Amino acid sequence: MDQYRKELDSPSWIAFVKITWLVAISVTGCGILYLPVDLWIKGFLGMGLLLCISSSFTVAKTLRDQHEAKKIIKQIDDAQTEQILKDHSRPGPVAV
Repeated sequence: MDQYRKELDSPSWIAFVKITWLVAISVTGCGILYLPVDLWIKGFLGMGLLLCISSSFTVAKTLRDQHEAKKIIKQIDDAQTEQILKDHSRPGPVAV
């Protein structure tokens, strides 16, 4: 059962990922706010930033789902192979 245990990220890695994400969004947002341009241009850039954030989450979720599906399919394939090997390794009736 050890081979099927979940792979978990360390708490420090999770903290790093969250902090860098927040810093990146904050710095980009501040950069947009302090641009010396009209308000409608800032709004346009802000909407672009929100779209990038949204699509990043969508891509990450899709890639994770594909990875999880591959793991499940591999487990099913391994179980089927195991069953086939068990079925063929059983001794058949001995002819006398």
